[in-house]
Amino acid sequence: MTDPVSRTILLLDIEKYSDRDDIEQAYLRRMLYDVADRTLERAGIDERLRLRADRGDSVMELIDANASVTALLRALLTEVPTQLHAVNRMASSSAQIRLRGVVATGYVAVDEHDGWVGSDLNHACRLLDAQLLRAALRERRDDFALCVSESVHTGIVRHGHAGIPAEDFHPVTVDSKNGPLRAWLHGPVPGAGDDHSEEGGTSVPGASSGERPAPRRDQPGAQAPGSQAPEARAARPSAPPAGAVFHFDGGAPTFGGSLVGGDQHGVSGGQVTGDVHLGGSGGESA
Repeated sequence: MTDPVSRTILLLDIEKYSDRDDIEQAYLRRMLYDVADRTLERAGIDERLRLRADRGDSVMELIDANASVTALLRALLTEVPTQLHAVNRMASSSAQIRLRGVVATGYVAVDEHDGWVGSDLNHACRLLDAQLLRAALRERRDDFALCVSESVHTGIVRHGHAGIPAEDFHPVTVDSKNGPLRAWLHGPVPGAGDDHSEEGGTSVPGASSGERPAPRRDQPGAQAPGSQAPEARAARPSAPPAGAVFHFDGGAPTFGGSLVGGDQHGVSGGQVTGDVHLGGSGGESA
């Protein structure tokens, strides 16, 4: 096995690759290689500065530490979405290609079987396979979701280089066999934006003025519109006559020198309940 050397690690993986038949998988692999080659060429990374490993539905690139990681990130953020859009706009639904990507740095060794060995590489692979990155891709319209390791963010992203907007990267933590892994996701984090919030929603009319929304009919104690509870119907033997209704809360309303107390329903020719005092405030009740 060779001595571990510092490398930039690039991983690209095809979404839902195993759902396709053999012909479609062969086509998707060609598209994946084409996207990877064009992106690395755009970043100015010569073939002599990288090693490639084929993983069927994914490609792994070990890039020389002297190659520009800044140029690689810039190419990934611009070239990959452009290429995917160009391919997918002409492809059938079964031939659509969508990618997850990871950029990390670390030490990697190559063994006698040309296998790659290194814990930093293992961590990068676990970021690529994380459910959070898969969920992020499902919600993207540009067919590409990118995640970078903590070291790449610290060394490159957070400094705001041209074409790499630091504010577009958000901290995330993903589970792995060796415990939580901290990384940075480009674009919205699944479940963290307004579109995924369980709070808020459609406001109830009048809620801002202190009104309480009526209970739904399927809630305990809810009644159909226009209905009354049995005790309420028993307390009111008859409905008040139609016409104007006046409500007085406290005080002593007077009409033409008379004091009216209690409840009045249809005084003119109707029913009078409560205490009525005529001819002043101290007369006998009628």
